[in-house]
This record gives sequence, C-alpha cells and structure tokens, in this order.
Amino acid sequence: MEKIDHVLIVDDDRGIRELLAAYLEKNGLQASLAANGREMRAALERSTPDLIVLDLMLPGEDGLTLCRELRASKYRTLPVVMLTARDEEADRILGLEMGADDYLPKPFAVRELLARIRAVLRRTRMLPPNMQVTEAAKMLAFGDWRLDTAARHLLEPDGTMVALSGAEYRLLRVFLDHPQRLLTRDQLLNLTQGRQADAFDRSIDLLVSRLRQRLADTAREPRYIKTMRSEGYVFSAAVTVIEGAQ
Repeated sequence: MEKIDHVLIVDDDRGIRELLAAYLEKNGLQASLAANGREMRAALERSTPDLIVLDLMLPGEDGLTLCRELRASKYRTLPVVMLTARDEEADRILGLEMGADDYLPKPFAVRELLARIRAVLRRTRMLPPNMQVTEAAKMLAFGDWRLDTAARHLLEPDGTMVALSGAEYRLLRVFLDHPQRLLTRDQLLNLTQGRQADAFDRSIDLLVSRLRQRLADTAREPRYIKTMRSEGYVFSAAVTVIEGAQ
C-alpha cells in the first residue's frame, strides 16, 4: 500500500488549521494540527510527520524559535514550510536563516501551499541523478572536511559532527556533485528547491551564507565556495569519494 504523506500544521488560527487540514486530506495527505509550540512537540512525540507547515507569527514561542529548535534536535532534517504574515523580505530572510525549506506569505491560496508542500517533499527525497544506491555507504571528502551521505552531516577534521539542515545538505550535495563548475542562482534554486527565482529572491544567497558558516569559509577569502559576481557560485575545492566508509 502506498504511504500517505503526513503534514503537521502549526498555526494559532483554528480556522486556518481546519481549512488546510480539510484541503490536504481531500488531496490525499494526512494532516495533524497544533496551535502552538507545546502542541507541536506533543504531536511530534506521537508521530513524526513528513513535513511541518509552521506559522511565523505564533503567540509565545514564535515560528522562528520553533524552527531553530527543530534544527538543533533529532528533527533537524524534517522539512519546514513557513507561513509569514507579510510579504516582507525580512520575514523571508529570518525564516530561511533559521532553516526553513520554503516560505509562503499570507494570505495565500491553499492550492499554492499544496504545490509547495509537494515540491519540498519531492526534492527532499530526490537523489541527484549521478547517485547510486551504494552511495549510502560513501563519504565525500573535500579540503579538511568529509560529508557522510548516510547520516547527512559534516565531519570536521577532528571527527566532530556538524549537523546540517535539509536545505544546507541539499545545497552542499549539489556543489559536491558539480565541483569547479559555475552554477547560476536559478540553477541552484531549481536543484535545491524545485522552483524558479523571482527578481528579488535572495534565498540561495542566504543559504550559501549559512553553508559558508558551517564550513568556516568566507566570501572575502573563500576556500570552497567562490562568488562569481552577477553569475552565481563555483565550488572550487576538489572532491573525492571514500568508498565503503562507515
């Protein structure tokens, strides 16, 4: 029997929660509801969803706080679509910096939210075309770092684990699969988020900035990710595959 994707909706507006749940279930998804952070944690303990729709403007602990908490927990790779009350760049930037995989400003069409949910789930599960089934037992080495493709985290030179959000992991995989190659912002957005950029979309730049922080890299003197002005980015380090790594 085909698995039904499970979406946890976290929003303090009961009407929105119930509307979204009814629409998602009508379109073949399972929906759980939570009005705040406490109810979200309780829902996660009962059953781990495939994706969380998280409202930014929650009373008490807001969506940014909860997203940051998720990214520091065992749910760090759980996809998050954040709902923002206003179509303001500051809200989108904060959400992406905290680890959201996508965002949608209110008011929104439920059909568009469903499309975003399906796109995020698809790209979260999608393996790059050149990955083989055996890749789960490999590590990718570059510079002083290694990426464990099974556990989906970075290893520092001394072996310390650096956890990655789902979006950070997908971006790093794209770079490691295409080293020494110019990748435009549109290409990176399509490969990591499955959508095209609008004229003022800064999500890839923000994600690159977050990944640089993980790698202790800088835009001024990059060791790994070079900015090509008005064009995109190049991952400049050589990448090697460590076969059979555990």
